[in-house]
Amino acid sequence: MNRIGLAVASLLIAVMLATSTLFVVDQRQVAVVYALGEIKEVVTEPGLKFKLPPPFQNVVFLDKRIQTLDSPETRPIFTAEKKSLIIDWLIKWRITEPRQFIRNNGTDQRTLEPRLSPIVQAAFNEEITKRTVRGVLSAERDKVMQDVRNRLVDEAKAFGIEIVDVRIKRVDFVADITDSVYRRMESERKQVANELRSQGAAEGEKIRADADKQREVIIAEAYRDAQKVKGEGDAKASALYADAFGRDASFAQFYRSLEAYRATFRNRNDVMVLDSSSDFFKAMRGGSLAPSPAPAAGKR
Repeated sequence: MNRIGLAVASLLIAVMLATSTLFVVDQRQVAVVYALGEIKEVVTEPGLKFKLPPPFQNVVFLDKRIQTLDSPETRPIFTAEKKSLIIDWLIKWRITEPRQFIRNNGTDQRTLEPRLSPIVQAAFNEEITKRTVRGVLSAERDKVMQDVRNRLVDEAKAFGIEIVDVRIKRVDFVADITDSVYRRMESERKQVANELRSQGAAEGEKIRADADKQREVIIAEAYRDAQKVKGEGDAKASALYADAFGRDASFAQFYRSLEAYRATFRNRNDVMVLDSSSDFFKAMRGGSLAPSPAPAAGKR
């Protein structure tokens, strides 16, 4: 039994020694090996590694993946025109020099953010103050992000990190300026709407005037054609009358007398005072104005 217990104890001691001397480096991590409080080795390759057991050597792991730092607070930044802008930004960074990172920040990566944020904010302040609002909002936005990244290169080396990317998430005016901008935009939109309405009204008047002109032209042409047709009809009627009257003069005189009677005695209340022997009543008296009777058939 003593031999079995000794074997088990020896096995446990061997396992403890093995676990204290072996460690696994994940592909997402960097292992920093300490020897008596000093950095002995930095392991960047993943896999199973060896070290001396504590307290001779200890291992600290750092995340080597890309990290994100968002702007902790929004402070107004003045542009070249003395306009206040609110800038929300973010940066992407990762550890490139573990030794330098630990010397400046320790082994806790969260301690870097409160130290790095003021530096990034100062870089944005320097770049925004050199540009106009229009440049920051559109024309030079990419240039602002690139220049801020260039400013942070040397600062990042001091922290043992690399700035991978710099981005502006949002650019906005402060509250009072935002209201004035909205009012100006509203007035500009109203001005554009009024111009469009006036242009539409002018086009409408132009279309109506053109339609009226075309209507007058059509009516005038129709009246012209009607008068032409009427004139042609009157000419044919006159020709027919002349031909008919030319054949029998007494009938023509008789017909004209009837037309004169019809025009004179149009209403029952019409009154004329004339001598009964007047030529006006000759047709009524059966004079020579009466048409001669047509010859009987078969007689000459």
